[in-house]
Amino acid sequence: MNQQIACVLSALLVAVAGTCARAEDTLRLTVGQRGLWDTSISEVGQRAGIFKKHGLALEILWTQGSGETQQAVIGGSVDIGTGVGIMGALSAYSKGAPVRIIGAEMTGAGDLFWYVRADSPIKTLADFNGKTVAYSTVGSSTHGVVNAFVKQYAPAAKPTQTGGPAATLTAVMSGQVDVGWSAPPFGLDQLDRGEIRQIATGNDTVFKGQTVRLLITNVATLASRKDAIDRYVAAYRETIDWMYADPAALKTYADFAGITPEKAKRIRAGFFPKSSLSPDEITGLDLVVPDAVALKFTPAPLTKEQLAELIAIPARK
Repeated sequence: MNQQIACVLSALLVAVAGTCARAEDTLRLTVGQRGLWDTSISEVGQRAGIFKKHGLALEILWTQGSGETQQAVIGGSVDIGTGVGIMGALSAYSKGAPVRIIGAEMTGAGDLFWYVRADSPIKTLADFNGKTVAYSTVGSSTHGVVNAFVKQYAPAAKPTQTGGPAATLTAVMSGQVDVGWSAPPFGLDQLDRGEIRQIATGNDTVFKGQTVRLLITNVATLASRKDAIDRYVAAYRETIDWMYADPAALKTYADFAGITPEKAKRIRAGFFPKSSLSPDEITGLDLVVPDAVALKFTPAPLTKEQLAELIAIPARK
């Protein structure tokens, strides 16, 4: 009898273990610009075991910018895209793309900066006129900021797609592009050594105080995997809290980004206030929506009904 009971208990343990294993859902992500503090949230949270605690395993594909990230989501090859420019998302939705916003990724654009070589004659934003000015990919937050530079300061500037910060730095230092873009940790060493000069940040435009980058998913994914999406956003929120509360988070990020914990601390303190990363609200829509029209991302302002359909941020529990 005892042997029979033991066999039954053993079978039950195997069944429970199998159930637990099956409960860990895999989500596929595209994430723009590997190594930045804000785009590293999913990776850092996974390394810390936070997403696993929420029953999730993440497969992360890194891209050169928002345009690539968003297209993979729209095409259905991945479940979630992070770091997608808000203008690109509004544009895609206005054209009928099956995209939904599940959170803010970055509010404000002070983390993005534009620079020139130390020997460049360019001193101000007005000097961008007639010059090539870098952005990552079409529809990205850098693209939106450069379009705003053109609209606000330099109507004769020439927006130029250059990809990520590393490729952009090469293009600037070799003279292929006049003005480059970057975000920490990329470019900090060159600034410190005086090899490049910062001219402006994204906060020198209408994007200051507005949500500039997003977390997005596909309509079909949201319908079929809503529970997993909700758990992803919950784990994402928990990761942000951990990244600003536990010193161990600095080392985890530094190890991933290939920098020192001291530089990680400088990046967090100098460029990314915690409030800027909150996914809970898309801010500045009263300005973003008309700006999307003025910057030619959408043909007409999105209505309240359209925005209510587009924005599907899971509630906090």
